[in-house]
Amino acid sequence: MSKRVLILSGSPRKGGNSDILCDEFMRGALDAGNEVEKIRVSEKKVGYCAACYYCQKSGGVCAKKDDMPEILQKMIDADVIVFASPVYFYSIDAQLKTVIDRTVARWTEVKNKEFYFIVTCADEEKESQERTIECFRGYADCVEGAKEMGVIYGTGVYEPGEIKNTPAFAEAYELGRSVR
Repeated sequence: MSKRVLILSGSPRKGGNSDILCDEFMRGALDAGNEVEKIRVSEKKVGYCAACYYCQKSGGVCAKKDDMPEILQKMIDADVIVFASPVYFYSIDAQLKTVIDRTVARWTEVKNKEFYFIVTCADEEKESQERTIECFRGYADCVEGAKEMGVIYGTGVYEPGEIKNTPAFAEAYELGRSVR
């Protein structure tokens, strides 16, 4: 049975290293027969959560009028969510963090998801990516029935395309292909 896979690419660079890994994961997941959609978060208009809690009084409708309701509905409908981000000062980038924060409007509806995490950084050590992964895990800990299914560590890459010469490139395809 195929799954609905939603890839949230936090990379601000189209064709950047984490974005390339998203494409490879997507290729593998499609080859495995899944329905896959990738959203490049930087191409969407998503404002910051203002903690006004209008959403709590309006049945999950946010006071901000932007692209987030569409993204959030796709997160709710997905069986699998992939978070991908380059490491920015040992954390996720602002674009993806903004999306995660804005799920507050209907976060209890995001449940029973399989999560995959993709992270890239210039540093050679996986340990440099752990805080970023912990940010993703922090969100998954809030999701009822969440299961972490895999992590891809793209280390030692900075210039766009460098990831293609690392083991993470093949790992992304194989991890995507393992989605069943």
